[in-house]
Amino acid sequence: MARIFITGLAGLLGGELAAQAPAAGWDVAGSVFERPGPLGVDAVRLDVRDEAAVRGAVSGADVVVHTAYRQDSESSTVTGAEIVARCAPGRLIHLSSDVIFSGVLERPLREDDTPDPVTAYGMFKARAEELVLAVRPDALAVRTSLIYRGDGSTRHEQLARDPSMSFYDDELRSPVQVGDLVSAILELAALDVCGPLNVAGADGLSRLEFARLIAGPSVRGGPRPPGRPGDCRLDSSRARALLATRLRGAREVLG
Repeated sequence: MARIFITGLAGLLGGELAAQAPAAGWDVAGSVFERPGPLGVDAVRLDVRDEAAVRGAVSGADVVVHTAYRQDSESSTVTGAEIVARCAPGRLIHLSSDVIFSGVLERPLREDDTPDPVTAYGMFKARAEELVLAVRPDALAVRTSLIYRGDGSTRHEQLARDPSMSFYDDELRSPVQVGDLVSAILELAALDVCGPLNVAGADGLSRLEFARLIAGPSVRGGPRPPGRPGDCRLDSSRARALLATRLRGAREVLG
């Protein structure tokens, strides 16, 4: 049985990958930083900035999926990604983000568009992707968007139901259901594809429209402030041509 190692098991995506991978034929292991990982998974406590520890943890893995990051930590997000790239012994899938773009092009973004982040986190993720692909040109950098489950349990869904929150009506994203994203990643683990690849939901929505799909029409909204990205919709047509998995739109999932 092939072995998949997942960094960030305590996160939404890492945990769902660990839950789905055994049924797809994978022997699962992975790492957590502080919080416990899923029950029944071979998990080690790991700081991805510790190269010796990372090298030992991923040894023997056929595929490494790097989902771990810290939104407020450049070293965890950037240095950690570079170290995982150096240490991964087999196939490497690195999770990137739509916020590596500013959205000024005002159209769905393609893999060959040049990253131009405007937030600190976007800069971290852009630099992480750049370093990963420099160290490992054979790696796959999966660019995705807002991840949700559809049952009210995720952070984006909980925030949408918070009456004190307001959401931007002019920041556009391509939300993706976590099960769809996981199925796509597990498919891609077996495909000979590398470089950046957009893997996001079929619908481009404003943050406000997305929140209203979750919580109803009473959710408040308004324009984004300076320094926020604008139209970060992702064109996932290349991924759709490669995959059997359907990358559903949020209107279908939540409607």
